Amino acid sequence: MKIALGSDHGGFELKEKIKRQLEQDGYECRDCGCFSTESCDYPVFAEAAARAVASGECEKGIVVCTTGIGVSIAANKVKGIRCAHCADTLEAQLSRQHNNANILALGGGFTGSKLALEMVRVFLNTDFEGGRHARRVALMDAIKG
Repeated sequence: MKIALGSDHGGFELKEKIKRQLEQDGYECRDCGCFSTESCDYPVFAEAAARAVASGECEKGIVVCTTGIGVSIAANKVKGIRCAHCADTLEAQLSRQHNNANILALGGGFTGSKLALEMVRVFLNTDFEGGRHARRVALMDAIKG
């Protein structure tokens, strides 16, 4: 599975830890930036990761900024993206099971690396349940801006 990664300076260190763990676990990563802790603009990198997922180049994505909020808003602007900002493993699980989320957003300033890595593991290994949830996901996807 190929995973798109994106962060700003506030999420850079957590993104790097996630990338190392994913690569150790056998995932292929497309790092869309940023590449340092120098101040930068999160929408640029969240959009790049979201476009990699929306195009099918990557199956899922993970985006990180200080809070996780900005990157989630930016990623969700891309058609076909269902980015879920999660703060614990249950939210990560339910975002996949019920919402078929294809990008996980994390807050590097609020989520410790141990929890973040567990959330990533849960997110990537949880399937969409379909059923009644498929109808709701289709309704979300049909919303026009």
